[in-house]
Amino acid sequence: MNPHHEEWYCPGKVIIVKDKMQECQYKLSEPYGKNFDNEFKPYYSPKQMLKMGVFEGKYLNDCVNEFPIEWYDESKDKRSLVADPKLNYFGVKSRQSLTTWKKNGWIPVCKGDYDIRGWFQWYCRYYIGRRGPSDQIQIKRWKAFKRHRGQIDASIKKLPINKKPKTIKELKNHRPKQRQALLQWSHFCL
Repeated sequence: MNPHHEEWYCPGKVIIVKDKMQECQYKLSEPYGKNFDNEFKPYYSPKQMLKMGVFEGKYLNDCVNEFPIEWYDESKDKRSLVADPKLNYFGVKSRQSLTTWKKNGWIPVCKGDYDIRGWFQWYCRYYIGRRGPSDQIQIKRWKAFKRHRGQIDASIKKLPINKKPKTIKELKNHRPKQRQALLQWSHFCL
């Protein structure tokens, strides 16, 4: 399969996956970026996340034929063949290896789950219009991750007035690992 532009992704299209980790295919059943489950309201699109800097620049680099060209064109300066925490939006390491995910039973999430790279791969495929057996599980995990936002907000409330972050730079420096993780789960991170 050759790379395509965003407008190509529509219901009925068959996506053929052939990358370093898997070969499979799936059919899109919903319009690109639309018709999400009512419980699922991600803050950032995959394209925005990649452009901002996620997963140390290493995620989905071999999937350029599966996802829209624009996702990769607009994130060129945030991609790398080797993991580099400096490429993350918050400049910190904030991910666990696929080995850790597998060992903990976080992937695959159910029978028929082809998202062997985890939640973000699921989100990318969901965003372009695929729906499948793991959707409700992944949406539930996404909803649960919001607790990190509450932890950040609670920690700021506990700070004395003169120590509370007042600028974007100060916010970025307050719990940057948690903020990076929120971004990587498409929750508001600032």
